[in-house]
This record gives sequence, C-alpha cells and structure tokens, in this order.
Amino acid sequence: MPHRAARKRLIAVHLDEASIGRGTADQEHERNIAIYDLIEENSFSLHGHDGGPYALSIALHEAKLMFDVRDEDGKTLATHILSLTPFRRILKDYFMVCENYYRAIRTAAPAHIEAIDMGRRGLHNDGANLLAERLKGKIECDTNTARRLFTLVTALHWKG
Repeated sequence: MPHRAARKRLIAVHLDEASIGRGTADQEHERNIAIYDLIEENSFSLHGHDGGPYALSIALHEAKLMFDVRDEDGKTLATHILSLTPFRRILKDYFMVCENYYRAIRTAAPAHIEAIDMGRRGLHNDGANLLAERLKGKIECDTNTARRLFTLVTALHWKG
C-alpha cells in the first residue's frame, strides 16, 4: 500500500476538449506548463476520503465548472459542480491584465512589465484563493495546487 501522503495527490489531469477554446500560443504554453507542474507536485484529496491517487477532469457543464474526480482505475469517486458567478469578476480582470502583460513583454520597459506582472499574479492568487474556498469541504488542496488549478480553469474561458 502506498504511503498516505503519496496517495493524496493527482496523477492525471484532463481538460475537456469540448470546453476549451483555442488560446494564444502564450496561453496554450501556460496551460501545458500548469498541467505538467500540477502532476509533478500537488496536494489533492477528496474531503473525508482516504483514497487516492486521483485523476481529475475539469470541464464546463451548463455554464458551471465541473470537477470529475476518479481513482487511478478510472472509477468515478465524486463530481463537484461549482457556480462560475463568483469567478466572473476575477476572470474578466485577469484576462484584461494578461492581454496587457503579453503585449507589454514585447515592447515595454522592464519596470512596466514587472508592474503589470505583479497585478497579474495578485489576481491569479485571488482566483486561486476563491477556488480553494469554493472547494472547501469537497476537495482539499494546498496553495500551489489551487494556483495551478485556477490556471486550468482560466483555460476553459479563453474562447471568450
């Protein structure tokens, strides 16, 4: 039997292809890095469940965010559906700042880029904190895992 801490983790993450719009090269790269980093290092478990490791599928379902959690054999353990309403303002602001950031890194002075990036990271942290709060009592994860999950949630909205 695997060590308990080794079980409380994600071993696979899938984004529903029907939910994902084509993003820019920067956005696609960020999404791929987030999935890779998430698999490499995460802390994730179902509240009150002593199982794991887990596979996670994230999708948009009827304008809501769906987290489908399965065991390593593919058996569904839980499906959590979250309203997107609490995320709308953060997502709107985050995308606006990201657009400015991607434009700035091509032409702006380093100090300007750094200022925009600080704002971008702050909004990203706000989104990750809100996601962790909305998952409380359902899914337990650490701050870095919540940040990477929020990056993937943003990937589902790139189609506008």
